[in-house]
Amino acid sequence: MSTFRIALANIQYPATPEQSIDLAEQAIAQASAGRAELICLPECFIPGYPGMGKLVPPPDPVFLEGAWSLIASAAAKGNIAVVLGTERVLDGALLISALVINRDGARAGFQDKVQLDPSEEGIYSPGSGRRVFETGPLIFGIAICHEGWRYPETVRWAARQGAQVVFHPHFHEAEPGSYRPASFADPANSFHEKAALCRAAENTCFFATVNYASAGSPTTSAVVRPDGTLLSYQPYGTRGLLIADLDLSEATGLLAARCKAVNP
Repeated sequence: MSTFRIALANIQYPATPEQSIDLAEQAIAQASAGRAELICLPECFIPGYPGMGKLVPPPDPVFLEGAWSLIASAAAKGNIAVVLGTERVLDGALLISALVINRDGARAGFQDKVQLDPSEEGIYSPGSGRRVFETGPLIFGIAICHEGWRYPETVRWAARQGAQVVFHPHFHEAEPGSYRPASFADPANSFHEKAALCRAAENTCFFATVNYASAGSPTTSAVVRPDGTLLSYQPYGTRGLLIADLDLSEATGLLAARCKAVNP
C-alpha cells in the first residue's frame, strides 16, 4: 500500500491580504508538524476572494510576488508541497489560480481557473489549459470551485492524465436565511457535496475539496474516496486542518480511462 498524507486548510477568511500570508504560513507549519506531505488552501486565499461582500484591495502584482516567495520559504522549511489558492496577473489580465510549490520551495507552476462562475466575469478573465503535477509518488490535478462543481470534464481530464487525486479549492459562504447543514451530503444540503462524491466515483480517483471556515457554511472541506464514499470531512464552520491518509492504490483512474470520445 502506498499511503500519502494530505492536509486541507479549512481556515478563516483573512481580514487583510497581509493576514492571508500569516494564516497560510501557520497552516503550512501545522501541516508539516502533522507529517502531511502536501497542503491545499482555499480559492484565492491570497489575497482573499472578493465575493459575498468581501472587500479586497485592487490587484497588486508586487504584493502577490512577495507573498508567493514567503509561502515558498514556508514550504521549504516544512518540507511540504503546497497548493495555494491565489490571484495572479498575466499580460494585464486578472486570473483566479492555484500556485503549486514543491517541497523544496521551487514553484512547479500554476493551474488557472478556466471555467469562471458567471458572477466572476466582471472581475476575472478565464485562464486556458490544464495540467497535472507530481510530488513524490503522487500525481494530482486541480479544479477550482465552479469548475469542479459544474464541469465534470475538468476532473476527468486530470484523471485521464494519471492524477490519483484532484484538489478542489473553493469559496462558499452561507447566504442570509439559508439552510445550515450539519452532515456531509445530507439530502437537505445543496447539490455541491453530492457533486464531490460524483467527481470521485465517476473517475475512480480521490477528490479533495477545501473551503474557508465560516459560520453555517453550505459546504465544508472533505476527502472522497475513488469509489465515491466519504473518507473524512471537517465539521462545518470549524477552523483547522483536515488531515487524511490516501491509499494511492485505490486511485486506478479506471472509469476515467474507459470514457470513449463522442463522435460528432
